[in-house]
Amino acid sequence: MERKNIVYAAGVDVGSTQTKACILDEKKDIVALALGPTGAYIERAAEQAFNLALEKAKLKKEQISYIIGTGYGRFKVKFGDDQITEISCHARGAHLLFPATRTVVDMGGQDTKAIKINENGEVVDFAMNDKCAAGTGRFLSQAAEVLKIPLDDIGRISLESKRPIKMTSVCTVFVESDIISYLAQGCRIDDILSGVHRSIAARTCALLRRTGLEQEITFTGGVSRNIGMVKALEDTLASKLNVSEQSHYIGAIGAAIFALERAVKNKVHGQEVELKEWINPEDSE
Repeated sequence: MERKNIVYAAGVDVGSTQTKACILDEKKDIVALALGPTGAYIERAAEQAFNLALEKAKLKKEQISYIIGTGYGRFKVKFGDDQITEISCHARGAHLLFPATRTVVDMGGQDTKAIKINENGEVVDFAMNDKCAAGTGRFLSQAAEVLKIPLDDIGRISLESKRPIKMTSVCTVFVESDIISYLAQGCRIDDILSGVHRSIAARTCALLRRTGLEQEITFTGGVSRNIGMVKALEDTLASKLNVSEQSHYIGAIGAAIFALERAVKNKVHGQEVELKEWINPEDSE
């Protein structure tokens, strides 16, 4: 297939724990997605995720017309053309995958955001959790560490609960002592984990009330892969959530959409310049 005239754009979402990259073609079809740990070397993480996406797409960097960085480390995407806040990118990405989205819940490693959007995927209002990590992926990872259970397993285990415990504290500072106390009382691990997920869901619901909850609701960010968190949120909100295999990448997808729009705009402007140079002014009179 001839690919040299196709416009490609990319988005790189540098999160606190993981970095995601997305490449779109001019039809807004996802060509490649890539993921890697962020770690201490943010600039390197951004390059590695982008290069992996290029490898998957079988493209060269020169074929990418525009690149936008997003996420907390967006200014470290040195090879990018511009940066856009993750709030706007999650809004656009959610709208691409689920066009009827009006509310976005973005839950990552360090923060949670409630985003209200319009029918065009534009941000109308948003709210973020406070500096405390309760209600975020960090709280879940702390619980997993204390219980010595792989983070990827805690959501599934939480769904086995029959009698979820009610967390007395949702502070990451005290989560270890709280969980040890529950274990000493003979509480089951699945009941403890269910309580952890439910406490986060309750805090998230309170955050959503600040922006106004409207259907449809799309769940984005790394924690969207946790089936226990999806269930806890759905139960608390009494509403079905939009979740897909691409939900983890929605920030990068949104960044790629913005990049594509700018790439296409630049291409159109470039063609106009070429046409003006090609047409003889006397012929146009």
